[in-house]
Amino acid sequence: MSDVPSSFRALRVRSEGGHSARFENLGIGELSAGEVVVRVAYSGINYKDALAVTGKGKILRGSPRTPGIDLSGVVAQSSDPRYPPGTPVLVTGCNIGEQLDGGYSEYARLPAEAIVPLPEGLSLAEAMAIGTAGFTAALALRRMLENHQSPEMGSILVTGPTGGVGSIAIALLKREGFQVTALTGKPEAARDYLQALGADVILDRNSQAMGGKPLETALWGGAVDNLGGATLNWLTRTVKPWGNIASIGLAQAHTLETTVMPFILRGVSLLGIHSVECPRAWRLAIWDKLRADWKPAGLMERIVARTIDLDGLPAACEDLIAGRVTGRTLVRIHGD
Repeated sequence: MSDVPSSFRALRVRSEGGHSARFENLGIGELSAGEVVVRVAYSGINYKDALAVTGKGKILRGSPRTPGIDLSGVVAQSSDPRYPPGTPVLVTGCNIGEQLDGGYSEYARLPAEAIVPLPEGLSLAEAMAIGTAGFTAALALRRMLENHQSPEMGSILVTGPTGGVGSIAIALLKREGFQVTALTGKPEAARDYLQALGADVILDRNSQAMGGKPLETALWGGAVDNLGGATLNWLTRTVKPWGNIASIGLAQAHTLETTVMPFILRGVSLLGIHSVECPRAWRLAIWDKLRADWKPAGLMERIVARTIDLDGLPAACEDLIAGRVTGRTLVRIHGD
């Protein structure tokens, strides 16, 4: 398809005079600049997206702006010969849905360097079922493995395990042969879901004593943390020698109060996971893994909790912020 309509629908967030999120009809010239125009098939809802749409977090830089930090679709127009019209593609991160207009739109105009050709073995829907959440989980696993994390070191603790990143992190860790412990604030409600993903042990975060000593009993081979704050502090004190903690999110708090003792007495490594501006070579390599060796088991059957259209976005974002969502929400815009 090479033609772009003169008007198409998008969710537009404005901050002038207070926060507002509403659907508008736009022309392609109203979107942020880019060499490639994509007819959007799918997007997803990540925590950042929910903050941007609801106005509960300062995510968008610029107003008006179209949120949505990931998308998949088919190239409609392009001035870059690498991506001729008809090419199936995906985008995660690269500042879309933040500095640049993002995926909650029937059409998106994007920088060519943000584009990833759809990997063979993934459909447009599967690419967004993985989305930014899954890519971030895969980046965390890559960095942990590069820093010598191995299954023999012990179980990996995953916090926020029912969210998109946590869910896919469990699935990926299991594919690499790790034992997984899921730390959740809703153990009974989520038990069947987490066990189906492969969690070996499920712990109740609300009843977990997190102490305050500089070092505590070493329990975990490593961790994937979506919470920050007191939970991340506790993880630094309870990961075994030479274990890695992949720090991904701040759903609990953006602060970290700890000592140097876990790092200098146990050799614990705190790995920052920044998927927005990930080097392009890493990005392509990780998507190549996600299409095959790391394609999450049960992706469409278990991890995708529901599929909505554009109209369902505002309510679905409120649900995510309120903690009522398990797994991934897929946003169908044009579909495959």
